[in-house]
Amino acid sequence: MLLQQFPELSAELAPGRAASSHRPAPPPPPDLAARRREERAEALLLEQRHGLVAPGYSAAPLRLHISDTIRDLSDGVVELEEAVRDRLGLPRARRAPVLERLRRVAALLDEVTADPVLAAHVRDETRRMARRCARALGDTETVVRMPGRCPWCDSVSLRAFPDRAAILCVNPACRCADPLCGCHDDPSYRHAWEEGEWERTTAQGDPAR
Repeated sequence: MLLQQFPELSAELAPGRAASSHRPAPPPPPDLAARRREERAEALLLEQRHGLVAPGYSAAPLRLHISDTIRDLSDGVVELEEAVRDRLGLPRARRAPVLERLRRVAALLDEVTADPVLAAHVRDETRRMARRCARALGDTETVVRMPGRCPWCDSVSLRAFPDRAAILCVNPACRCADPLCGCHDDPSYRHAWEEGEWERTTAQGDPAR
């Protein structure tokens, strides 16, 4: 998701940008009014502290929340790659754009998964950054209620996420049998089955596979 959506943040910095042809215009986020108030306050603070005058507030705001997201994600990706390479005993990587750093981290995933502590850190950080990126872009994901009960917790909490081609149990108390699954140690994580995995699971009638 980060590789796909991070480049869109730069385009979102341009006020009045037309929606991309390959994706529908997202609905305004529920906190848009609060964001705009915050942006106006920050613009006023810039003017007071540094003499930077914003040319009036209009329907095309300064998009400071997009700029902040780009900066935070860029810093986060640099720190993530450095942490991965340090944990794996690799030399420090050369400087590179965010997308190249993400690809380099992805290329190390076989080594990362051999270290449960590092794997959990990479999982948590990439999910956090992907959520931040999606929120800044105003994306909302389609959710479809699934029939039947979760094979782990027996609750009617199965949901399909077509964009991810995955089935998730949204019950916060659900725990699967895999001790390395994130549902055991991350309150925001939900056990998921990829589409093919779910089909095999239901066909076999065995959640533990």
